[in-house]
Amino acid sequence: MTDTFAILPPTFDTATGVAAFRYGLDGKTFTERLTFPAGGQHDVVATSVFQRLLNLTALVLGVSYFKLTAPLSISPSFPLSAAEHAFALDVYENGLGEFYARNNLKRFGQILIDAPLAEFTALAPNLKDRALLPIGGGKDSLVSEELLAAAGLDFTPFAVNPKGPILGSIDKIGRPPLYVTRTLDPTMLLLSKQPGYYNGHVPSTAINSMIAALTALLFSYNRIILSNERSASEGNVEFDGREANHQHSKSLDFERLIAGILSSATGGALGYFSLLRPYSEARIAALFARKTRFDHVFSSCNENFKLAGNSGPLWCGKCPKCHFVFLIFAPVMDKDRLIGIFGQNLLAQPSHEHSFRELTGLAGQKPWECVGEIEEAAACLYALTARPEWAEEPIVSMLKPALLTQYGSARLETALADLMHDSTEHLIPNTLFEKVARHAL
Repeated sequence: MTDTFAILPPTFDTATGVAAFRYGLDGKTFTERLTFPAGGQHDVVATSVFQRLLNLTALVLGVSYFKLTAPLSISPSFPLSAAEHAFALDVYENGLGEFYARNNLKRFGQILIDAPLAEFTALAPNLKDRALLPIGGGKDSLVSEELLAAAGLDFTPFAVNPKGPILGSIDKIGRPPLYVTRTLDPTMLLLSKQPGYYNGHVPSTAINSMIAALTALLFSYNRIILSNERSASEGNVEFDGREANHQHSKSLDFERLIAGILSSATGGALGYFSLLRPYSEARIAALFARKTRFDHVFSSCNENFKLAGNSGPLWCGKCPKCHFVFLIFAPVMDKDRLIGIFGQNLLAQPSHEHSFRELTGLAGQKPWECVGEIEEAAACLYALTARPEWAEEPIVSMLKPALLTQYGSARLETALADLMHDSTEHLIPNTLFEKVARHAL
């Protein structure tokens, strides 16, 4: 097998609205395509700013092909600034941290990105004062939607390859969306299932963010607003001398990095930040619980994306994601309403005990899922021990002794209070933060 991953020049066809990204690895060439909706301002395609973002998107999308063999050398066909080089290294090291850990591959500090260094001066495009809001189908982006609407900000729902709860949620939002179709190379998908090639998690938020950036230029939006909470910055395990985080591209560190890259590449025209960064998962659950509008269309369960359309259950009830979301809703939502959303009581089933032990730090490691902080889950479970409607449920009563032994009631009380205190670490512009904060009380 070759020891270099080649990122070839990307292209954009204004006649079809299709961007093509080509890669070379192991003597094979792969092509991924993005199909953008009609109506874009294609005159922007000829600008150096768009080409810069197209190159950076090629860089990030490449992780899906690189990981087939995970070579030590990456060779982009275009120059990078010093900041872009650091960004690329972060994507291919920390962004693939879970992939390396689960495949026992040591790559940190060894990957070479062989691209000429060049600094760029971008002429800022004139973008309209409005935002793209990526919708993932879960509670977080729907809380962002509620807050942005209440604050009076002009925004458009955005998604890549929407289906299932994404479509159901956007239908409830009632605003015309922008959708991009992403088509992976079929040969890559085939090889990823064969012996001799690796497979695993990629930084999907980084990928979708770059696709959103291209969309923002094509359709004139000056902001991309994410819905990543503060707990996304907590990692899962130590591996190869670093913390591997399933949610690295949702973390505050990555948000700072990509925000700087997008701003620099567009001459300061394109902003990027998470509206929910000050909040814990529990705080977001409390905000969501204030309204019932999305109760029967949203889902944070990854199993639902295997379903066609909106058919079938939105929650599998068996995975750590289902268990965590049920757990953080239980202290802030009426019990009958919560059971109605999930179709079952997940705290009444002893078979889920080990999963809840992992979520609360009583066993194993934090699951490789987009779940909140260990102590956050422990605090939410502790809160249920004092609620008559939940205290005698099997999971709550079974875990209570271990919970108190490991953490102690004083620590859990403090953690519970901290969940409702908003962090000051975020990138939200002050004027918007003040407007949103009034509606998040």
